[in-house]
Amino acid sequence: MGLSCFVRITQLLDQYATNALVIQDATRRGTPRAMWIANSSAAIAALAKDRDIPVFAYSRDQVRDAFGSCPNKQWLAELVAKHIPAFEQYAPTAPRKPWMSEDRRMGLFDAATLGLLFFRSLDN
Repeated sequence: MGLSCFVRITQLLDQYATNALVIQDATRRGTPRAMWIANSSAAIAALAKDRDIPVFAYSRDQVRDAFGSCPNKQWLAELVAKHIPAFEQYAPTAPRKPWMSEDRRMGLFDAATLGLLFFRSLDN
């Protein structure tokens, strides 16, 4: 992760007086992630811990289990859009074909599912 990105994340953590950081667990086996993503996640988690911000990391399997073993990310995005009306306009309209790239907006839904899972865990 570039220094400017790390500085910006530091600024965001400080600006919003963050109470918790929720990230995808990129350390588990079976989670195909580029090494730079795993390293970036670890650096961000370390930054949060240095600021006494609790870090919650959820794997893809935990997300799938929490949302009823969703068959694919398209289905999960549609489910999130039903629960968060502001996201409806960003939901991909058609499932992607195997040769197509993932819709660039799917990251929004990945983040939303992590947040929803975090808040669900608070209720238990």
